[in-house]
Amino acid sequence: MNKNRNVIGIDVGGSTTKIVGFKQRNGVISELISPLLVRATDPITSIYGAFGRFTSQNSLALDDIDKVMVTGVGATHMQQPIYNLTCQTVPEFSAVGLGGLYLSGLDDAIIVSMGTGTALVHAKKEGNSTKIDYLGGTGVGGGTLLGLTRKMTGVDTIEHIEELCKDGNLDKVDLRVKDISKNAKYTGVNEDLTAANFGKLSDMATNADIALGVANMVAETVAMMSVFAAKGHNIKDVVIIGNLTNIEAVRKVFNNLTSFGINFIIPENSSFGTVIGAALYDELEA
Repeated sequence: MNKNRNVIGIDVGGSTTKIVGFKQRNGVISELISPLLVRATDPITSIYGAFGRFTSQNSLALDDIDKVMVTGVGATHMQQPIYNLTCQTVPEFSAVGLGGLYLSGLDDAIIVSMGTGTALVHAKKEGNSTKIDYLGGTGVGGGTLLGLTRKMTGVDTIEHIEELCKDGNLDKVDLRVKDISKNAKYTGVNEDLTAANFGKLSDMATNADIALGVANMVAETVAMMSVFAAKGHNIKDVVIIGNLTNIEAVRKVFNNLTSFGINFIIPENSSFGTVIGAALYDELEA
């Protein structure tokens, strides 16, 4: 085997496929090749479309590629090798853990993957290996955001939802601690924390207010599950990855939630965490 050939990772989702590569030097994974995302309703179409576009943009020939690591809900659609290249299926939770640690540079953390739903894993490096434990998850995630905003506002694309959120006002939607207690500062509770999502929904609330309220509810639900998981494992660091990390209203929740003593980290390339972990799985198995 040519030890300088590259490893490709592919994450096949329900509506998007992500692809990334790592250069191998002397058999060791080294440099990250820029990630790429394509949208398609058919998983096979998106896999081959992503692969072709990725190799073209990065001037990669088939002989430059050693192995393709595939993960995600659509990975089962891969019944044959891609252009006769060796393909290996990667457990998604392993990919989540490996990708989260790589992007954050940490050796021990709770990794939270915010996709259509949300999954939490505990990933910890132990010598030359990495232990990854699936902790559970929630059905609250990107699917919740898209479904509720479609029904409540008629908007159903992430791009349009994010635009709406920019003009939203949570004071017209959420009931906060300060709304029900004038003595929060004496009880040690942050008065800006949400007491009830949509608990103060005004008749005058606009679509922008409602969209922001849904995004805030999804992010806060995931954030609190992350807090409980981190405290249960006596860990301070929580790494957030997945498509929802691209939405500013979601990022803001994690950036502002400091009162629980948890260090929320949204790393660069956070939306590609799982596919990066899939490519790294080859090194873990070596």
